[in-house]
Amino acid sequence: MWELSSQILFLLQGKFMANKVILQVSLIVLGAAAAVAHHSYSAFNMDGEKVITGTVKKFDWTNPHSWIWIDVPNEQGGVDTWGIEGMSPNYLSRRGWTRNTLKPGDKLTITIHSLKDGSHGGSFVSGKRPNGEELNQTPPIAEP
Repeated sequence: MWELSSQILFLLQGKFMANKVILQVSLIVLGAAAAVAHHSYSAFNMDGEKVITGTVKKFDWTNPHSWIWIDVPNEQGGVDTWGIEGMSPNYLSRRGWTRNTLKPGDKLTITIHSLKDGSHGGSFVSGKRPNGEELNQTPPIAEP
């Protein structure tokens, strides 16, 4: 009788371990899928770049991504506000940016990957101030 009980216990433990492994693998796969989805560039036209010039309306130093809101003159004589997604404050600060790198009223020319749906937005590629200073989000990490 003892031998039968220990065999049943062994089988149950094996089934529990198999379920535990399946659960762990499932969580890893789902976590990886969520990370890839979050960092997807599928909304942006990555095949080409667009250059816009305007006046900074607001610079959001927020997680998970920074945002540059820029008023760009349109053909009707008005302005369109564009939302440009940038890297996270943590990433940017290690590359020399601060929450004060851009201020309302700053003139700026920005190269972006525009939104595929044609709306006024995109992903930041690079920027240039009127004095020629270049703004990039991908140079090497700044020395402390």
